[in-house]
Order: sequence, then C-alpha cells, then structure tokens
Amino acid sequence: MAEEKQTTTTVSRHSEVGHKSLLQSDALYQYILETSVYPREPEAMKELRDITAKHPWNLMTTSADEGQFLAMLLKLINAKNTMEIGVYTGYSLLATALALPEDGKKACHGSYDFIFVDADKDNYINYHKRLIDLVKVGGVIGYDNTLWNGSVAEPADAPMRKYVRYYRDFVMELNKALAADPRIEICMLPVGDGITLCRRIS
Repeated sequence: MAEEKQTTTTVSRHSEVGHKSLLQSDALYQYILETSVYPREPEAMKELRDITAKHPWNLMTTSADEGQFLAMLLKLINAKNTMEIGVYTGYSLLATALALPEDGKKACHGSYDFIFVDADKDNYINYHKRLIDLVKVGGVIGYDNTLWNGSVAEPADAPMRKYVRYYRDFVMELNKALAADPRIEICMLPVGDGITLCRRIS
C-alpha cells in the first residue's frame, strides 16, 4: 500500500493549475508557494490568478513565483520605464505595474529600464533584434520560457507534446544567440519555465 501511494505522488504534478516549474518535487514547489509567495501575493494578483486558472489555456499563465521574482527584480533595479510583450491574461503585467514607483511610465527609444518578453517563441529572435536598441545601457530584457518544459536539454527524437516540439528549436536558437551576443550579460534562471535575463552593456 505504501509503495502504491509513493507511485501516485511521483506521477502527480504540482497543485497550482498551469504550473510550469522545473522543480521535480511537488512538495518542495508547494512549500515555496505557501511559505513565501502566496502570503505576500497582492489580492488583485491572487484574484487574477484564480480567474486564469479556470481558463482552458491556463498553462500559458506566468507562475506565481515568477510574478514575485519579477516584482523583486524591478524594485532592485529601480525600474521606472518598462514594456511587456505578450501579456495573456496580464498576471506578469500586473506584477510589473504594482512594482513600479508612482512616477513609472512608458519610455522612448533607448531609455527602457526593463522589457519582459513572453510572446510567440518563433519570433523571439526578431524581438531581440529590435529590443536591444530600445532598452538603455544597464537596462534589462527578460525572456520567458527559455528552458521550454525542459525540452532544450532533451534529444531531438525524445517524446514531446506537439507544441513543445514545434517551438523547441526556436527557443534553442534564441538561447544560442543570447549567449553569443557581446552587447549583453546574461543569466538563465530555472524560475517558472526558465527565464533569461539580459543586461545591456553596450
């Protein structure tokens, strides 16, 4: 009986609907959510997360821990001028809006403090070509889903869901291009479905 229960726990995924964390332990991820994320989550974000969880495409939402990370990052870099490309139901956008100071606003060419991209993966390279000129030197671009369900580390012939396989090569192309771009410093983090931060240095 104990053996059967253990198998069930291993197969199950995290309880947050639409969850995309790469953590392999349900209990560990749930601990993170219940200990440091949910208790500090603004009520408006909680309401939006609950509504989004009922949507048939809820797997596209930004995870709550990533929302918290983005809010902390914006405050750490004192971002005022931001842009977001790809908002779905707006969870990450709301996290950004709530983290900005009162004088935060839209910016002009070459003066963005922070740009977050969570849109069509097959256009990520095209976005980067344009965004690098919009963010200021010292500013940050964040690309979401850069570990793409963990598929980037799998062999090309590994079994994958159709949409994962379709976008996998585009995500890998972006990762390779970012690593070779001398205009930025990068940091790839296993938060949510993977987020790569690019700090423009020239």
